[in-house]
Amino acid sequence: MPRTPLIATSLAVAVATVTATLTACGTASATKPAPAPEITGTSAAPPPTAAPPLERSRPAGVRIASAGVSATRVLDLTTDPATGELDVPDPDTEANTPGWWTGGAAPGEKGAAVLVAHYDTKHGPALMRNVAKIGLGDLVEVPREDGRTARFKIREIEDVHKDRFPTQKVYGPTDRPELRLLTCGGEIENGHRANNVILYADLVA
Repeated sequence: MPRTPLIATSLAVAVATVTATLTACGTASATKPAPAPEITGTSAAPPPTAAPPLERSRPAGVRIASAGVSATRVLDLTTDPATGELDVPDPDTEANTPGWWTGGAAPGEKGAAVLVAHYDTKHGPALMRNVAKIGLGDLVEVPREDGRTARFKIREIEDVHKDRFPTQKVYGPTDRPELRLLTCGGEIENGHRANNVILYADLVA
């Protein structure tokens, strides 16, 4: 998943400038890599009103029924102060565990909450192996440590080459509770997946 260069800006809430290079996905190995997920970029209009934001509470899991995703814990991800890179779940030991960028909003809180998870690693398929099965309107459920579950409805799916990563769109401020879920996509180039698949979702409950 992404070892992503990230440069913080001085807004009211830290916003990341990221060139998302998902270098840990699909690394060369003796195992034949999975085919690239067949993603068709698509979007719908955002809902006219959003669910009221929740208080800040760290995520404790992620569920996406349409893709068979059921994670019961979430790693805290920060940035390397020396390089500005966003940490990612360890591809050797945490391929099926998502991570949460703690510098952004918590899922359900006002702003853009950012989760990252692997599509595959050198060891084989990972948590987001079925990302191609996810469609507009599907729910992403994020249980939280406060006992509440933030429920998001997907309104846009984007598959972009890492060189064209939409930094501001993903990490920029929002005036409502939103979620971005990042994973790998595309063919393998130089040992790594070339694309990012980005799910954009709005809090609905």
